Amino acid sequence: MRIRKRPDLPGGSDVQLITSVSDALAHPVRLELFKYIMQKNKNMELVCTGDLVDTFHYAQATISQHMTKLTVAGLVDSRTQNKHTYYFANTGVLSKYLSTTKNFVLE
Repeated sequence: MRIRKRPDLPGGSDVQLITSVSDALAHPVRLELFKYIMQKNKNMELVCTGDLVDTFHYAQATISQHMTKLTVAGLVDSRTQNKHTYYFANTGVLSKYLSTTKNFVLE
């Protein structure tokens, strides 16, 4: 069965934000990756793909797939320098997600 986007859903962009971020955080590995990046960024440490591979012991391709999902959801920003991709937690999106979800549930 194919689910179609319905533009008439209440909340529109709020619903889109909630579903996108919830989907990204629903996988245990992505949740751990995001937490790790947030902690490292808090300590002003850069995090590249190699760091994630070394820390989590997954193949580079697996890490990249998970990071793509987090990036598309807006939870993580990435910058490429030379041959390295560095990741930064976007706590603004996380805060917006938390407040939007709270407001949506309490409506």
